[in-house]
Amino acid sequence: MASTSDIRNGFTFLYNKEIYKIVEFLHVKPGKGAAFVRTKMKGIKSGKVIDKTFRAGEKIEEVRLDAKKMQYLYSDDSSYYFMDTETFDQIPLSNEILSDVSNYLKESMEIKVLFHGNEPVDIEIPPFITAEIVETDPGVKGDTAQGGTKPAKLETGLMVNVPLFVQQGESVKVDTRSGEYVERVK
Repeated sequence: MASTSDIRNGFTFLYNKEIYKIVEFLHVKPGKGAAFVRTKMKGIKSGKVIDKTFRAGEKIEEVRLDAKKMQYLYSDDSSYYFMDTETFDQIPLSNEILSDVSNYLKESMEIKVLFHGNEPVDIEIPPFITAEIVETDPGVKGDTAQGGTKPAKLETGLMVNVPLFVQQGESVKVDTRSGEYVERVK
């Protein structure tokens, strides 16, 4: 059993017979009264996000998830397919599990798939990806980094705002946590 002092981003635990993952948390110690922890947590299977406040020291049941390094192969209408890099076994993951991160996946990309027992329940992608711009408005001579932004479509299908000087065919680095442009990659 864990307690509220163990709560951190990415912490997984059992709540109402469902596995939840902490998305955000805040330890609060008011001037009067007992301390508490405000959390925003996401159901791993259901995908629903709820806000919950725990009393300080409250016991919660931690769930350990095993991570396996896997390679993204391809997708179809209902699933995304991954291959275990050690055993070469292939597993399909449903669109529900990957709803938040599907626009960051590129073929042959290595990620971690999290398992609860033998069942895949979540994935961890790198904090940054590099992708090529396949569609954007052309830049004009004189455009600078401070001149504003324009929408660009990446090879993964993700739409991101990039500076005006970035051209179609160039590669850019994108933060997968926020979905924002970071820098141009040469």
